[in-house]
Amino acid sequence: MSTETGLPTPAPKPTSETETFWAGTAEGKLLLARCDVCATVIWYPRSFCPACASRSTTWIEASGRGTVYSFTIVRRAMGAYKDSAPFVVAYVELEEGPRVMTNIIDDPETVEVGMAVEVVFHDTGEGSALYRFRRV
Repeated sequence: MSTETGLPTPAPKPTSETETFWAGTAEGKLLLARCDVCATVIWYPRSFCPACASRSTTWIEASGRGTVYSFTIVRRAMGAYKDSAPFVVAYVELEEGPRVMTNIIDDPETVEVGMAVEVVFHDTGEGSALYRFRRV
């Protein structure tokens, strides 16, 4: 795991619905829930399937690969991110189907819609990690 991104790495505050997800990131795994009834892969972590309302789900390890669905370059930021601009905020469509909001850690000027990316994990220094993506 890396800690060098130029971006702040605040520690997440897990809830009962997200603690398995965040424990996975700390181990370098991107975990997603899959519905045991209709097989929908679920993002964001929650206690029921948004497709069929089943409460029966199983955690699976995602491939960590996807494509940039949409993005923006933040050129002026505030707060903890003030000195990090420019940086990319993007939606990545995972191979498993869900779209996740994240950062792309490559040069912002080289990011493109449709670009293949893979997950990387950045240690928060507090026993957890944040997921971000880079060009494949």
